[in-house]
Amino acid sequence: MNRGVVNIIWLALLTGGVGVAAWSGRTEVVNKAALDAARSAVTLALELIGVMALWLGLLRIAEEAGLVGLVARLVRPFVRFLFPSVPAGHPALGAIIMNLSASFLGLGNAATPFGLRAMQELQKLNPRPEEASEAMCTFLALNTSCITLIPTTIIGLRAAAGSANPTEIIVPTVLATSCATAAAIVADQFLRRHYRNR
Repeated sequence: MNRGVVNIIWLALLTGGVGVAAWSGRTEVVNKAALDAARSAVTLALELIGVMALWLGLLRIAEEAGLVGLVARLVRPFVRFLFPSVPAGHPALGAIIMNLSASFLGLGNAATPFGLRAMQELQKLNPRPEEASEAMCTFLALNTSCITLIPTTIIGLRAAAGSANPTEIIVPTVLATSCATAAAIVADQFLRRHYRNR
């Protein structure tokens, strides 16, 4: 679905809501809801700044202390197994490893540039540039479902919403993302074999 269609849908929903409110003589309800939502958005954004700054600062310290490099060394054999078509020592492998390591530690801002670089490097190895290669599909599946050790954004949202224990989401997040990563790997391997045999 392209952006124009989505914009039309949103416009129809908004005008429909305002139209129904005007028809029923309750436009003040729409005005109040719009102002309350705008106020809540600003409040939430300001509350998130402090929490996100704390967690991202701690993770930045961990990155500077070499934790990302340690995770990268642990992940390297796993990545070599999943990307057999990428030559050893190719820059794509380094970018993939750094992307997955940063995602694992909840460093989404650091992971994004590595992900873009990995895709650019994998495209250089792609024999059919008009189609995504097996390695590109595998990387996309892993990047989307990557195990997350510290979900900083969710912790920040829970803290901003007044949660008594915003960090209690860590264990369920690790379990859920582990299952997601395992499912992505199994699906990727199955689909690879299925399409190769066609």
